[in-house]
Amino acid sequence: MGAFEYTALDAAGRSHKGVLEGDTARHVRALLRDKALLPVTVAEVAAQESRSQRAARGWSLRRRVSTAELSLLTRQLATLVRAALPLEEALLAVSQQTERARVQGILLGVRARVMEGHTLADGLADFPRVFPEIYRATVAAGEQSGHLDTVLERLADYTESREVLRQKVLGAMLYPIVLTMLSFAIVTALLAYVVPKVVQVFENSQTRLPLMTRVLVAVSDLIRHYGIWTLLLLVLAGYLFRRWLREPDNLRRVHRWLLRVPLAGKLLRGFNTARFTRTLSILTASAVPVLDALRISGEVVTSLPMRDAVTAATARVREGAPIGRSLGQSRLFPPMTIHLISSGESSGQLEAMLERAALNQERELEGLVTALTGLLGPLLIVLMGLFVMGIVFAMLLPIFEMNSLIR
Repeated sequence: MGAFEYTALDAAGRSHKGVLEGDTARHVRALLRDKALLPVTVAEVAAQESRSQRAARGWSLRRRVSTAELSLLTRQLATLVRAALPLEEALLAVSQQTERARVQGILLGVRARVMEGHTLADGLADFPRVFPEIYRATVAAGEQSGHLDTVLERLADYTESREVLRQKVLGAMLYPIVLTMLSFAIVTALLAYVVPKVVQVFENSQTRLPLMTRVLVAVSDLIRHYGIWTLLLLVLAGYLFRRWLREPDNLRRVHRWLLRVPLAGKLLRGFNTARFTRTLSILTASAVPVLDALRISGEVVTSLPMRDAVTAATARVREGAPIGRSLGQSRLFPPMTIHLISSGESSGQLEAMLERAALNQERELEGLVTALTGLLGPLLIVLMGLFVMGIVFAMLLPIFEMNSLIR
């Protein structure tokens, strides 16, 4: 039995969408006809997700399952499993709690695999875009150890903490981004519409304008006559740059350069270190083998040089080297994190030290982002004021020169 998404019409011609369980698509169509519905499309959820995954490599209209939704359904499933409810019944109950048909279909698809005799991790593997490898590996470890409820609780905490960190960074950067766009729009409007009307008065007087005013007029003419073409050129350059970044070697060069930039490098290093240590902490706490935990944790690192460093460290650990010393050889991870990991290895408390390292890095990153955004706001306002003052001064210079000539 599997889960099928359907679209059907009733007697009045209204469209209905939903999810039904059935043995085959023909069985689901028969069930719809028994409900006086005319089936239009019937597709198995797992097959549809596989097609969506292939389309996502280009572009897809299907909205992804958000981190908040994944965290909620994980928390609900953990509660039901802890209450000794059979796994298939827990999956059915969680699917009935959600209002999104896609999430419901995914959960029913996982339930169908479980009812066929497969493990929960195998059922989750049919939906890799929804349940990442860290999720599946942790669930597999929880099933093998017999502590699935505890592992699911940890997974819920992990997904929530990642979402909180992402929201903090995005929320902190939102104000500077909006202020920058607003400043750019105001300066562009002044140059395109206000400056030409004011400067036209001085051009009619046949007097030679000051250098600053001539530069302002040239920039204004460029925006008025070639603004659209300049914008299209910038869009094309951005598209070509993104195409260029699809090559791993090119992206690696950019990431390596960003790590050397003083402020950006510290932010990038801190964000990736926090993700890596948090992921490694949840995996080691769930009894996932160390080599698998390092490999999976390396995949959540977005900076390619740091990911390469984790891959190299994994190879050294496979040969018997300590984790902390192996990671420290790249000099890309903060020394405090390396010391905490080494201390955890020597004391036998690696899980606790990884948790402490993740918390320490997240606090440091949050403080850095807060200080940066607090500084960027006033700085952008000052820069905008200087731009506007420059425009006003360039327009007033001809008036000052005319007054000196009259005297």
